[in-house]
Amino acid sequence: MEYPQESFVNTTFTPGSFWARRREIVRAQTLRHQLEMLKKTGRYEAFKLEWHPSYSDPPTVYPVPNHQFWDSDVAKWIEGACYLLTDHFDAEIDEAVQELVRMIQGAQQGDGYLNIHYSVVEPGKRFTNLRDMHELYNAGHLIEAALAHHHFYKNDKMLAPILKYVDLLSRTFGSSESQIPGYPGHPEIELALLRLYKVTQDPKHLQLARFFIEERGNPHGGKEKRHFYDVEREARGESEHDLPMCYPAARSYWYQQAHTPIINQETIEGHSVRAMYLLTAVADMIRISDPSPDAASELGSKYLLALHRLWSNMIEKKSYVTGGIGAMKKWEGFGIDYFLPHGTDEGGCYAETCAAIGVMMLAERLLQIELKSEYADIMELCLYNAVLTGMSLDGKAFTYVNQLASSDEDLSQRHEWFECACCPPNVTRTLGFLGGYVWSQRIKESEKAASATAIVNVHLYTSATLRLETKGCKSGTIQIIQKTDWPWNGDVDFNISAEDSESESDAELELELRLRIPGWASGSWEITPRPNKITIHDGYLYLDKNWIREHPKFRFSCPMQARIVRPHPLTMQRVAYITRGPIVYCVEDIDHPWEQDHFKRIVFDPKAALQEEKRSDPDAYVAIIAEKAALGQLDTSAWDGKIVAGGEGGGKDTLIGESRDLCFIPYYLRANRGGRGQMRVGLRVL
Repeated sequence: MEYPQESFVNTTFTPGSFWARRREIVRAQTLRHQLEMLKKTGRYEAFKLEWHPSYSDPPTVYPVPNHQFWDSDVAKWIEGACYLLTDHFDAEIDEAVQELVRMIQGAQQGDGYLNIHYSVVEPGKRFTNLRDMHELYNAGHLIEAALAHHHFYKNDKMLAPILKYVDLLSRTFGSSESQIPGYPGHPEIELALLRLYKVTQDPKHLQLARFFIEERGNPHGGKEKRHFYDVEREARGESEHDLPMCYPAARSYWYQQAHTPIINQETIEGHSVRAMYLLTAVADMIRISDPSPDAASELGSKYLLALHRLWSNMIEKKSYVTGGIGAMKKWEGFGIDYFLPHGTDEGGCYAETCAAIGVMMLAERLLQIELKSEYADIMELCLYNAVLTGMSLDGKAFTYVNQLASSDEDLSQRHEWFECACCPPNVTRTLGFLGGYVWSQRIKESEKAASATAIVNVHLYTSATLRLETKGCKSGTIQIIQKTDWPWNGDVDFNISAEDSESESDAELELELRLRIPGWASGSWEITPRPNKITIHDGYLYLDKNWIREHPKFRFSCPMQARIVRPHPLTMQRVAYITRGPIVYCVEDIDHPWEQDHFKRIVFDPKAALQEEKRSDPDAYVAIIAEKAALGQLDTSAWDGKIVAGGEGGGKDTLIGESRDLCFIPYYLRANRGGRGQMRVGLRVL
């Protein structure tokens, strides 16, 4: 099964469509802006291994140097550039990619080692602080960049030095007497090694990935039979009370998902990006090592059950309505169950852009194991909300944190770059290979049939064309066209054809299609013409090859209308959200100039009439006008000078002020139209 980073080349987004426009902005604007930022901040030339003044800066997040991630910032930019060069060659971007690769080649040490910090700032201390220092995280992103470079340029100029580095890592880490029994504090290399294994088929790459995953959190690891981070810390001469800034207490190894082996973890904990990258690797390890996993299989009984448990805990108890994850700023990650404050002045809400991208990555890998619409629903939710909001419409400003409510301390705003700049290039590379998320495909062999059958699973709806070479099938090249105005209109017109690759004539369709039925459309979807027998498995509508041969053109419809939804009662939040299709909505002060307190005191009428309004500025979207839905503002005067208020007739919620209309816009559009940075997703209800 291909990875989306490879299969995206089979998809072409229709010019002028929703995702085609955004990807064009990234290609034409974002790549150049981020390249400028790489050069302006010193990252671009860092692989020349010359001293940069910022290397002397004290760490903002102790003990991690501020430049520790520079290797990965460059790597992700290279990766994203290679994906977008596939669509449209750009001489300036190509020149920058090639120059960066030459610098990376030149930065490699004789034994294969490749890292900026430990080559320039602390030579001789490599692999002495896996818990904090991101060496292996950076290596993972370099591997992914090398794979993208190899896929586009069809040469080994970047892959060769990276393979030499991986050879060093394979000799260095493992369970033998002479090896380090350690694993990265920030997972990433695991999923990268598994992708590398598909290309090289070198068992060392799979073995190293499995070691990092399976050894993680082992309390009796290595020859000392102790937790590796304890052994490593003592070797550095540190006390267990020398705490990283992100730790609330000594040995808070749950921050790195290393408090216990993965198979024993009951709840999703710690840094949210690390958790998602780790679980993505776990899912891929299962898929590679056990192609048909279930609860009875060796890996399924251990790791698939753990994945199910941790996914359910995250989705049901630790996720925001936007698909964002991570309530706690201190460790950029998960809080306790149902603790989901909306903003800083409510106690938190982090929802990092990279974490939402990680949720998409995990959902996509889980879909490869078991085709269930619940995974694709979350993938779509994150894409249109918690991920897309991470980049401005012009592609030159970004968010790191994506709170559901602004405050005086943290306004709803964007920035051109960050000291820790993981999110901007992550959005770039994600949109670069977005076509790989739209659908997945495989060839089903049959002993009885004369030829095999292509199976295509449609996870996302958008105007795009899939061209699929079906070796072993009579179909030759299958073309599937989606035509739609999704996410504003739920009608999707399909047009399917097959062409003999040799004769360029029509071929017989040997195709089974499986269409995701969005959870928000359950009970309201339609397909025209309607099959005589409707077959649905785990939220996917199955269309067999006979029906497709008879109906190569059909319409799948998911009516979209504004919905009022509520958070789980155990969050103790009396709020309501407005959604429409996959889009989550918010209110901003630019539409409500009278608002002065971040909509905290506004009381929303969930029975208000909701009117849809098509708009074209600053982009095409559907706004929702809630007529007289702001019933007034909460009067809190009864609590003045008191801890509680009550008694006969007292302490009840009372309102002051007049009723007003409210204008809701898509959450991803926030901080694009000016204003004072006041925004909120969920509004108080009585």
